[in-house]
Amino acid sequence: MPKTDDSPRGRYRAQVRSEIKRAALDQVASGGAGAVALNGIAKRLGVSGPALYKYFGSRDELLTELILDGYADLATAVARAAEASAGQPARARLHALAEAFHAWAVAHPQTYLLLTGPPSPTYQAPPETVDRARAVLGPFLGVLAHGRPGPAGTALRDQLDHWSAGTPEVAAWVAAYATDADAGAALAGAVTVWARLHGVIGLEAVGHFAGMGFAPATLLRAEIDALADAYGLPSAVTPAAAPAAPPRCRR
Repeated sequence: MPKTDDSPRGRYRAQVRSEIKRAALDQVASGGAGAVALNGIAKRLGVSGPALYKYFGSRDELLTELILDGYADLATAVARAAEASAGQPARARLHALAEAFHAWAVAHPQTYLLLTGPPSPTYQAPPETVDRARAVLGPFLGVLAHGRPGPAGTALRDQLDHWSAGTPEVAAWVAAYATDADAGAALAGAVTVWARLHGVIGLEAVGHFAGMGFAPATLLRAEIDALADAYGLPSAVTPAAAPAAPPRCRR
């Protein structure tokens, strides 16, 4: 993590960067990622275009900051749900994580869309965005490690197990959230929940459910229940086995 510059100049720089990002998010909210324009931000903040480049070297650099911030904020929301639901049955925890993900996306629809697709045809996401995305899915790994994919998910599990075995950073990521778990099974669950979340939330974010007479959250709950069924996630905490009674003494 980079050191924080607590000097007056450093605090001023951090403040201006924060103002630039807020202005960029307002542009995203009003017109999507394509509306982000450094000249427009400079005009809003009352500075020259060249002055803005002292804080962000390019439009893509600014977009990357917004994406990294978005992933960090979403990861925090999911992690809080994981902490709050600790000790609950795996199925209930899966719902809690999915609901936290959905609530964040609904509250930040344009930032969510920044995370789900390239903000411009020429944009290349830096490697650190992968780490931020994994932090979002990490708590799901820990929950889905308690289940196992059924026959339909076996091929996916085997492919992901092979991928994990040959990719140390992926294996380390799984181990960090799902100790002693079947890596392929945990990954298959994480990939599947990722697809289901984005399938429902992505359609909701662009308005495709408007006028259809149902709440997208209801559809998402049904999708998460279907996934929990496929993985055999219990809906109740499995009670610990009672200790064996001591042998009775014979007189």
